[in-house]
Amino acid sequence: MAANCAHPDLHAEQPAYYGSVVTSPAPVELPGVVAGLGRRILAIAIDWVASLLVASVIVPGLRPWNDNAAFPILLVFFAEVTLFTWVLASSFGQRLLRIEVVDLFGARLPLWRIALRTALICLVVPAVILDSQGRGLHDRAVGSVAVLQRSGR
Repeated sequence: MAANCAHPDLHAEQPAYYGSVVTSPAPVELPGVVAGLGRRILAIAIDWVASLLVASVIVPGLRPWNDNAAFPILLVFFAEVTLFTWVLASSFGQRLLRIEVVDLFGARLPLWRIALRTALICLVVPAVILDSQGRGLHDRAVGSVAVLQRSGR
């Protein structure tokens, strides 16, 4: 390689051996205390029950045990979590349990990132696979973290 190459990554330190893959990047410094798994599970359960109640008001004759109930409840869940997180930085359940969703610098997320995060939660799997810092794949995908609310909010 030429020593005067303009691309800085070409001269970066190489991995321990050619072809090695780093499967987990180094942990990042987070803007607060990550909310515990139990608290987040309870928050999502509260959100689901609230969505079930709202969906049963919107859709006449909706019964949660019927096969046709899942989609309307999921739509209400998606709307509730997305809108509450956009406006309040917390879903309804998270707000009750003093959890907020912020980016890695502690700032609010834009609507498109919240909607993508919520869609990934609706798929379930990304939300149950956690990294070493307790962040789900849905949070890693959009650069967010669910932290305990700071006092004064």
